[in-house]
Amino acid sequence: MMKSLVRVALLLVLSPWLAATAAAATDATALDRYLDGLTTLRAKFTQVVVDASGKQLETGQGSLLVRRPGRFRWEYTPSGAGAQLLVADGANLWFYDRELQQATVKPAAAALTATPVMLLSGSDSDLRAAFTVAAAGDRDALDWVRVTPRSATAEFSSAELGFRGEKLVRLVIHDRLNQTDTLDFSDSVRGARVTDAELNFTPPAGVDVIGSPK
Repeated sequence: MMKSLVRVALLLVLSPWLAATAAAATDATALDRYLDGLTTLRAKFTQVVVDASGKQLETGQGSLLVRRPGRFRWEYTPSGAGAQLLVADGANLWFYDRELQQATVKPAAAALTATPVMLLSGSDSDLRAAFTVAAAGDRDALDWVRVTPRSATAEFSSAELGFRGEKLVRLVIHDRLNQTDTLDFSDSVRGARVTDAELNFTPPAGVDVIGSPK
């Protein structure tokens, strides 16, 4: 569950670096246009996870806050389970499972090697080497962009971001186990006020903490 939550959140939040490097080498995509001038973002989402046969494995809903570069708050509640929280505060990456009363913390820049989190600290040359980004045409009245990791060890095999005009509407992630996560976004606000308090995390009293924050 944590890996699923992390890959979705980080792919989305760290796309600015991805888009910037892609734009240097190719024609601008809908992702480049969306991220141009983006500093903060608030959005809500619903999520559906299915297996290779299309069988539904999980549904849920949540919210996303972003402050570029590299800080975000991603809160997700699967149906029938407790809320989970992922917070990048600029130095640490926190994962908090309220149901388990457990928090895990890792250095943000080294939390998940060979996954989108490397975009927090990677150089321009690192980013160009890590991903390909390309326009993927129109379908379902959306303008799609495909993201593909170059590394065979990345946790997802590909992802598509669907845009309608200036809004990100849908994110579809295909993982190495042939599962697909589909997120639909609503109530997105660019340039929204995002406070420091919302982008920090202090473990509640009594919570088990794994790791040491920087």
